[in-house]
This record gives sequence, structure tokens and C-alpha cells, in this order.
Amino acid sequence: MKTNIGIKEKDMTAVAAILNKLLADESVLYQKVRNAHWNVEGPGFHELHLFFETIYNELALVVDEVAERVRTVGHYATGTMKEYLQLTQLTEAKDGKNDGNTYIKDLLNDFESLIISIRSDIDKVAEHGDAGTEDFLGSMIEKHEKTAWMLRSHLR
Repeated sequence: MKTNIGIKEKDMTAVAAILNKLLADESVLYQKVRNAHWNVEGPGFHELHLFFETIYNELALVVDEVAERVRTVGHYATGTMKEYLQLTQLTEAKDGKNDGNTYIKDLLNDFESLIISIRSDIDKVAEHGDAGTEDFLGSMIEKHEKTAWMLRSHLR
């Protein structure tokens, strides 16, 4: 059945594309945090292991929320690693170190990049008349800003 939520089909298609890119970013970031959780070594190991677990558990919820928002605007969510890697602005690369500061700096950079990108996406979504997705993206910024603050605090 066709989605009828007061937004033109071409606008819902554009919003879905924005959201699917975000879904790719969030999914790649989720996997990067899992990697940090599994492989971190050195001073503060236990604390960082638990910290990364908290972050990836929060990201798992975010990934689901983004995918469900894509469905809400009448489109299908991307769901394969191949698609994610084609759409994401993030990189999988790391320099081979498994210490906490290396992981934290990399993840902080990713969270800050996403925050900036989502701010831009809010303006794009507004052009398509989707107030619900604007609000949704604002809540994503708030969640990511808090995580970025916590990561940044580890580096001080």
C-alpha cells in the first residue's frame, strides 16, 4: 500500500536516500565500535572495554531507529555491508594500533563527522517538507554530541 503521510513521493524518495546514507554511516560506526570493544589493549582496558560496549549498544538502537524511519517514509532500508560501504562517508581503515587513545580519537572523529553531516541533512530534509524526519535527525545529533563529549573527555 502506498504511503500517504502528506509528503510528495519525490520528496519521500529524497528523504529516504538521506536516511539510507545515515543508516550506512551508523552501521559502519557500530561495527567500528564493536572492533574497538573486542580489540582494545593497554592501560584502562577494562574501563574502555565496558565503555565501548555501552556505545555500541546505543548505536544498535540508533541503527534500528534510522532503518525504521526509512520504512516510515515508504521506502526500504539498506541492509548489506556492500551497500553500507558504498554509501558511508566513514572509513574502515585504522593504523593498526589497538590502544585506547587510538580507538577513541578515531571514533571521536567519526562521531563529530556524523554530527556535522546530520546538521546539513536537517536542512536538506526541511526542503522536502518532512518535519518528522527533521525532529528525528535532531534527536540523533543530541545522542551523538553526548557520545562525542564522553570520548573527548577521555583524551583530556
